[in-house]
Amino acid sequence: MSILLVTSSPRGAASHSTRIANDLAEKLLAADPSAKLVVRDLVANPLPHIDPDYATGIYTPAEARSPRQAEVVGVSDAALDELFAADTVILATGFINFNISSTLKSWVDHIARSGKTFAYGENGPKGLVTGKKVYIVLASGGIYSEGAAMQMDHAIPYLRSVLGFLGMTDVEVIRIEGVGMGADAVTAALAKATAKIGAIAAAAGKADGIAIAA
Repeated sequence: MSILLVTSSPRGAASHSTRIANDLAEKLLAADPSAKLVVRDLVANPLPHIDPDYATGIYTPAEARSPRQAEVVGVSDAALDELFAADTVILATGFINFNISSTLKSWVDHIARSGKTFAYGENGPKGLVTGKKVYIVLASGGIYSEGAAMQMDHAIPYLRSVLGFLGMTDVEVIRIEGVGMGADAVTAALAKATAKIGAIAAAAGKADGIAIAA
């Protein structure tokens, strides 16, 4: 099994989403010691926002691309290679202005490519990235999974929509929410998320016949 871990929080070691996503990756590795982990840190190594060279380069034959077009398309191709090689994908982001981080959005822009990850046919669009399990780890200052603020959560609906469009429909969400509501709320949110990833790892270990401590 290959695991792709994509982190995007600018908060470094203080990031709750990165911490929980790393913990999940480590537990999944423990469940399958033969698994390979690939980490893409979008803060340490941000992907460029799409520009005219990218927008034209992806539709230009490789031999006809300018050096700049070849460079930016090559960056996108590398992100695609990581995605297609992964059996499990972990996407970690903070809840920034009611949506995902701009660095994670750039990753989406680079992996959403016609003819590569989706195609149009007689019956409309078809996702080409199939057979993968995706975990979304989202940290938010408030509570957006329920209540009046649900309508302000544009992160999870967006990610579910775009991932599904690309063929990734087996998506599970791990929330660390309410972390802006005081120390007790942070402790409770982390405990809830930790329990959830422990259950995920235990199920993975059971499937592989390995005992995993949550």
